[in-house]
Amino acid sequence: MAESVERLQQRVQELERELAQERNRRVPGSGEGGGGRIRIEKMSSEVVDSNPYSRLMALKRMGIVSDYEKIRTFAVAIVGVGGVGSVTAEMLTRCGIGKLLLFDYDKVELANMNRLFFQPHQAGLSKVQAAEHTLRNINPDVLFEVHNYNITTVENFQHFMDRISNGGLEEGKPVDLVLSCVDNFEARMTINTCAPPLVVAANIDEKTLKREGVCAASLPTTMGVVAGILVQNVLKFLLNFGTVSFYLGYNAMQDFFPTMSMKPNPQCDDRNCRKQQEEYKKKVAALPKQEVMQEEEEIIHEDNDWGIELVSEVSEEELKNSSGPVPDLPEGITVAYTIPKKQEDSVTEVTVEDSGESLEDLMAKMKNM
Repeated sequence: MAESVERLQQRVQELERELAQERNRRVPGSGEGGGGRIRIEKMSSEVVDSNPYSRLMALKRMGIVSDYEKIRTFAVAIVGVGGVGSVTAEMLTRCGIGKLLLFDYDKVELANMNRLFFQPHQAGLSKVQAAEHTLRNINPDVLFEVHNYNITTVENFQHFMDRISNGGLEEGKPVDLVLSCVDNFEARMTINTCAPPLVVAANIDEKTLKREGVCAASLPTTMGVVAGILVQNVLKFLLNFGTVSFYLGYNAMQDFFPTMSMKPNPQCDDRNCRKQQEEYKKKVAALPKQEVMQEEEEIIHEDNDWGIELVSEVSEEELKNSSGPVPDLPEGITVAYTIPKKQEDSVTEVTVEDSGESLEDLMAKMKNM
């Protein structure tokens, strides 16, 4: 019995060494078999085929983003690495985010192959482990931290809270954003404990919204659209461009995108929620106020550099004649256009007296002419 245990231990050690060798062989830029690239210390805007950031840095030249390199200073936590979360992680990795923290406890199954990210040979691996391996090959510049556990359990909740509060790009600082990519209210309410309120559910039985074996995002197209909208707003929020949507829905059946502004409830029953609201108000009040400078529009005169002058083809008199009277309307209501008055025809009408002759008589006269 003792010899059998010893042989098993030796076999385990051999397998661990083989696994370590395989991992080292697959490290991007480590040599043969890696198939990746070496880490890039600084983003470059040089437009060459060998620069993985050239298309992204073009956003600066287009005037959309003032400082795209800032993307490397942010840490984002993604809770749920399923259909939406895995695609979200891939998009942020390709964009060059500084650090990603992935939380999930599920394993990859062949039933997940309807999704855009996982591959058949990853079946049996934990989702966070499979995701980390794929994402490192895509962009070795991104730092990854993966946690394979259920955040809603008592033993894991405190560790989850600790990593959200201290797992930023610089250890000891909080992450910049928490993305909820889960499909159940229990996990969402757990996320709300450590982040500003995003989801509020009261007296709703989740079983009425989700059936066993049926996922609302079964089509890869749905996952791609939702993940794309999510990452687009993440980039707008972090890099400060465009308008961030507080709530943007997606009705795939009618291609309808409802949007609305969601505000936290100051009388929320959750004490932690009210605490987070007060902390956020203090944080906003401490920010320096930016003075908005209104730029005066430059007047372009006729004597411009190109010698172009705009001349109306319609005279003031013609414009006046083409407009009609403005009706008396209540305040706040205007008309888009007016109908000009009808001008009476100056040509006098000519009348012909009836001679009383029949049509046959008139035709006979015409023949004799």
